[in-house]
Order: sequence, then C-alpha cells, then structure tokens
Amino acid sequence: MNALILSAVLGVVMMFSGILLKQKSAIRNLAIAGILLLLVSNILETYGTVFFKVNTEGMMYFDRFALFFNTIVLLSTLLYLLLTARDMEKVGVNYAEYFALIFFILCGITLVSSFKSLLILFLGIEIISIPLYILTGTDKRNLKSNEASLKYLLLGAFSTGLMLMGIALIYGARGTFSTEGANLVTDKPSALLLAGMILLLFSMSFKASAAPFHFWTPDVYDGAPTVFTSFMATIVKAAVFIAFIRLFDEAFGTLRSQWQLWIAVITAATLFIGNITAVFQQSVKRMLAYSSIAQAGFMLLSLYAMNTDAKEGILLYVTAYSFATIGIFAVLAKMNDYTFDGFNGLAQKDPLLAGSLTVFLLSLAGIPLTAGFLAKFYMLKATVATPQGLWLAIFAILMAAVSVYYYFRVIQAMYFKEGDAKAPETTPVFRWTLVILAALIILLGIFPDLLLHWFYF
Repeated sequence: MNALILSAVLGVVMMFSGILLKQKSAIRNLAIAGILLLLVSNILETYGTVFFKVNTEGMMYFDRFALFFNTIVLLSTLLYLLLTARDMEKVGVNYAEYFALIFFILCGITLVSSFKSLLILFLGIEIISIPLYILTGTDKRNLKSNEASLKYLLLGAFSTGLMLMGIALIYGARGTFSTEGANLVTDKPSALLLAGMILLLFSMSFKASAAPFHFWTPDVYDGAPTVFTSFMATIVKAAVFIAFIRLFDEAFGTLRSQWQLWIAVITAATLFIGNITAVFQQSVKRMLAYSSIAQAGFMLLSLYAMNTDAKEGILLYVTAYSFATIGIFAVLAKMNDYTFDGFNGLAQKDPLLAGSLTVFLLSLAGIPLTAGFLAKFYMLKATVATPQGLWLAIFAILMAAVSVYYYFRVIQAMYFKEGDAKAPETTPVFRWTLVILAALIILLGIFPDLLLHWFYF
C-alpha cells in the first residue's frame, strides 16, 4: 500500500513540478528522489512498516510475492531513470509530464501485482496502458511515433473490450469478481466460465505481446521514442506477466487442465515467431522488439508450469531481462544509427560501453555466468517438472539457440568489423550505472540466492 499511495501522489507532484521548477535538472532529480522514496517505503512494508492502513475489503492483498516484485520494479525504474532521464529532454518540451506518467504507470503496476478482484486487475491494466499510449506518441514531429501511438490505442482498446467481456462472463457464471480459488472451484465448469477465462487469456496475451496477439509490438516499439520503448519492453512487460500468473494461479488454478494446452500452444508460437523473425531484422531496435516477443515466450513457461521453481524463476527472469534490456536501450537511445552497421568498430572507440553491451546481450542469449542463463534454467526446470512439459522445454532450448545468432550479430559488429561507429557522448553517472548493471547481471548469474534469498527472508 505504501508504493500505491505514494506513486499516485508523486505523479501529481511531478505534474506541478513542470510549473514550479524551471531547470530540467531539478525536475530530473526530483523524479529520482521520488523513486528512491518509493523503493525505501516498499522495502519497509515488506518488513512490516505500513504508512497507510487502508481497508481494501479483500480486493487487494500485499503479500510477499507482490511486495518483492514491486521492489524489483522500483529498482529497475531507478536504474532506468539514472541511464535515460537526460535523453527524455530530446523527445519534447513536456519534460515533467513524462515523469508524471511514469509514476502513474507505477501506480498501475502496484495494483496488478496485488489484485484479488478482477475489477482491480482491470483498473491496474488501464492505469498502465493509458499513459503508455501517450508516451508512445510524445515525439509529435515523428510520423512513426504518431502511427505507433494510434495503433497501440486502437488495438489496446480492442483487447480491453475482450477483458471486460471476459470479466462480465465470469461474474455471470460465479456471481463474484473475487479471484480467490475457493470462489471458482467447480467440478464441471460452465460454458460461461470457460468462455470468460478464454477471453481473459486472449486479452492478457495481447498485453504481454504473446503470439498470435503480438502484431502491434514491433511497430509500437519501433515507432515510440527509444527512451520509452525501454520502459515498455521491460518494467511494463514484467508487470503484465506477474498479473497473468496471479490471475491464472488464483482464479483458474483448479481449471488448469482446461487452459494448460492453450498456454503451451501460445508459448511455442511466441518462441518460434519471436526468434525466427528477429533473425531477419536489419535494425537493432526492431530486432530487440522481436527479441522481447521471444523473451515473452520464455516467461510464459512459468505460467505453463505454475510451480515453486516457476515463481522463483519468473522473479529472477524479470530482473535479469529488465536489467539487460534497460542497459541496451540506454546505449541505443544515444546512438544515431540503429542498424547493425552503426555498431561496427564500437569496441575500439569505447571499450567500456562495448563490454557492458556484450554482458547484456550474453545475458539475453542465456550464456552461462550471466543472470539470463540461470533465469532460463529455472524456466526450463519448472517446465520439465510438469507431466507433459518435456517437449516444450526442448523446443524452448532450440529457440534459445536461434536467439544466440541475432544477439551475437551486435557483438560481431562491435568487435570484429571495421567501421566508423561514433561513440555516443555519455556522462560519468551513465557509465558507472552501466557498469553496475553489468556487474549485477554477472553477480546474479553466479549467486542467484542474493536475489531469491530476499524473497523468503
């Protein structure tokens, strides 16, 4: 509850900061201080210190899983702002409003991580989505940004309609919006309940950019300003997956036999389409868009398995994926050429930048000694533990092998190709943050208990 109330208040504070503060550095520092306040308050709540005691009438429940995930999100957002907050100045004149929208999105993320009612899930998803539609179209001088915003809005509205229809059908079948398992236990589920569940599955698959509901992702990620694509592809995607898992674990856990095959098919299609299509991209930014679809496929394995390893794995996965992708997009936002040729010879011009990027790419590819490797290992271990999950795990391994090709294309360009890639201008804070991110990825790849220990203790 601490993070929920404070993020909403800080969103309003950032709106007025654009009027009261004239220097952009002051606005930026206020936003970073706000994220630090949210992070500290959420950690305090994890250990029992609650600032705001609100009776939610059972519609929300801030358990250890939700609070731990919120900590990961807020830490990722802090690193995101340290790396990219300056680059937001290039997007447009409404600098303070960008931070306000980010705080409102964090408010929505807090809702979807701790909902116990389908109404709270809907509110959380919409509070996340509406600011994202705005952020996608903030570069008003760029027609691709305008097109991406409109496409995101129209398709997002369609998926919201599916979600509302699904919620209505479930309410009609069970007479409650609660996601408590006891309320949805039934020996013979009605057609109304199954139809509502399938509509929610399709709607959440759209939000998570899972195939075949992924068509909006490449255009929206490519058209949106790079600094906001980073936020959408990492922190927001992670929040959607946590909501996805909580929904199907708590509301439809007793109906697993009805939906597990659907999830397996969607997972396999997402892994195949994301990885194979990424191979043929000529733009690094667009390649990362398809890569995010492929990574969504791996995250879906936790939904398919839904066991202890899956829950631990998804927390490690969203951490590793968010850290690596935020770092890559932070560098990409400072470059003028987004093609693979734009990275030719970068290692010679800026070894530190190239080295950090290499760690991030190796983690996304799942190479040992990186957090990405152990995250994928947890997903595969959880999948194999299910009665019929072996084929899906083998398929995921094959697709992970495919992903190595397009990630290594960037590494090859930086180290083994001659070119006139210009090293982007960076500040000491940016470089140190990038190094810390790379170090954290290696550290979690060797000692994952540094993260998972907090989950239990």
